[in-house]
Amino acid sequence: MFTDEAQVSVSIQSSWRKSQQSSQESRGCQTRAIHSTETGVQTRSSVASSTQTELQDHVTTQFLQDPHNMLHLPGLNDFLRQIEAPVIRELVRNAKSHAFDGFQVNWEEHNQMVVCLHQLQHPRALEQDLHVTSVSWSCTGAVIACAYGRMAEGDWSNDKSYICTWNIDHGGLNPKQADLVIDVPTPVTALCCHPKHPALMTGGLYSGEVIIWDTSQSTDPVVAQTGMSADSHREPVCQVTWVPLQNKGDFGVLSACSGGRILLWTVSAEQGKCVLKVAFALVQQQVLSKSTSFKTPAAVPSECLSVPLRAPAVFSFRPGSGPVHSIHCSPFHRNLFLSAGTDGLAHLHSLLQTNPLRSIRVSDTYVFKVQWSPTRPLLFAAATGQGEVQIFDLSRRSLRPAATIDPGGVGHAATCLAFNCQNPGLLAVGKTDGTVGVWKLSTDLTEQIPTESHLLEQIANQVAE
Repeated sequence: MFTDEAQVSVSIQSSWRKSQQSSQESRGCQTRAIHSTETGVQTRSSVASSTQTELQDHVTTQFLQDPHNMLHLPGLNDFLRQIEAPVIRELVRNAKSHAFDGFQVNWEEHNQMVVCLHQLQHPRALEQDLHVTSVSWSCTGAVIACAYGRMAEGDWSNDKSYICTWNIDHGGLNPKQADLVIDVPTPVTALCCHPKHPALMTGGLYSGEVIIWDTSQSTDPVVAQTGMSADSHREPVCQVTWVPLQNKGDFGVLSACSGGRILLWTVSAEQGKCVLKVAFALVQQQVLSKSTSFKTPAAVPSECLSVPLRAPAVFSFRPGSGPVHSIHCSPFHRNLFLSAGTDGLAHLHSLLQTNPLRSIRVSDTYVFKVQWSPTRPLLFAAATGQGEVQIFDLSRRSLRPAATIDPGGVGHAATCLAFNCQNPGLLAVGKTDGTVGVWKLSTDLTEQIPTESHLLEQIANQVAE
């Protein structure tokens, strides 16, 4: 049924392949040969040479070998005799010249701004709403000490208080953490560092006590205290200061209180107490007044004092319109001092006249502190109840402040201030908000002008109206 059948094969050649093969050609390409060459360069060789003066003759050689024979050089004596007269004439003119009187070389950079360097505060004092009542610099000028208390409606509180110190030269200064904190049982109303010993300071308390501390003693810094006795103060201490004792080379503590007593204490470190040496009392019979007469002696309140105090009162000055909060004797003239108080004025007094030489309006409120500059004879600063510190320059014709320091904080009075005698460019200001500002003063507020001492003498010789 089925049979094999052989089929004839048919092959067809591809015309496409042939066409493609015929169109293919071989080609080749390459870049041109790159020709390179190497070259080198270097600096040329250099030659060092030196020259010097050579000896001209045997005379110069002899002088170099023996300088003491210089007067025998030919022509030298004739030259010296020729210039002697004009040189002496110029030296005499220079000796009589006043062109550089009062000039002091200052290699520091001049600063024309007043800048706040530090704003110091003690957290526990801020929590208790305590005020800074007094500030004082150590004798080295590196440490600032401040006392805390509280003033409310003209009176003091009886709460626990503190004394704090900061070393502003320390690299790790913490403005919110004091280097040393001393607990005090009652408010500290006055504070003063020792003029020779950096670790010693004295303070007056609201209770009437006077205490001396040694900050180098970490366990018990109290060196001596007056205690409460019939001879001590009965009222708050308003001012304390160190005074040199005669023939001993040591210092005592002079204190004044609002009751009219001015007491001089010597320190007995062995007994741990202050011994009363001299006592003064201001009585109304000693205070001269044209409008008032007194029949019985009575103590006159004393709000402040300024060293030196050598005798009981024999002379009084025209009273102001209110209590005097601060006085300060001029460090450049023995007869001049400043006073300031509730009348808002700064009065410039002479010890030889009853009436003030000048009265300058400082503030519309109280003036709590006034102090002369330690370097400028005609410059002083005043802390006001408005919180500002006004700096006045008496060498200017205008009675307006030469500078105003406004630490900020509306409603907080500036209660105290202190110039740094070792670094006069620094001024510390304490306020009722519990802060102490350390300010860097401008150069014109610290450098004395050439005629300043002469102008101060002229003011002192004026006759008060």
